[in-house]
This record gives sequence, C-alpha cells and structure tokens, in this order.
Amino acid sequence: MLHIVNKSHRQTSSLQSCLRLAQDGHALLLTEDAVYAATRGGATSAGLAEALQRLKVYVLKPDLDARGVAGSLVDGVTAVDYAGFVDLVAEHPNNQTWL
Repeated sequence: MLHIVNKSHRQTSSLQSCLRLAQDGHALLLTEDAVYAATRGGATSAGLAEALQRLKVYVLKPDLDARGVAGSLVDGVTAVDYAGFVDLVAEHPNNQTWL
C-alpha cells in the first residue's frame, strides 16, 4: 500500500496517524508541506526517523525544491519527480491519501 501525506506534521496529526497504522513494507510519499517531516530538522519530531526502519519513504522533489529544503533530506528517504510519483501509484494498486 502507498500512503500519501500532504500536510505538515506541525499542522495536523495526519502523518502520525498514518505512521501508526502503516504496516511493515508499505510505502509513504510525502508531498506539499509534509516534505518538512523528511528533513533533518523535522524527522525526529515527526516520528519519521523511526518509521524508516519499516517503511519505504519517498518525497516529491519539486515540493522539496519549492520549499528550499532539498539539501537537508534525511538519509534513507528517496526523492522522486512527478514521473516517479506516477510509478509509485502504478506499483501500489492500493493507496491511501491522509487528509
């Protein structure tokens, strides 16, 4: 399953709920303001550092670039472009967007 989160962990509890319910082997894609959780400054407070042990974590690179945080991406997180986003959706027939 692919989980997609677009809100910052400081705005809503969507990411925390997702991380609590996602199962081992699932994938997580962070977009829009959720990309802040994949930075060195946000990964620990967002719970993402721990989740990297059991989930494949991706971020949308254009959103990282737009927010100026591409240089502070946490190790273990993979940045993808829009074509990579499409590939992830195609690879995971089930997906859940967390609002």
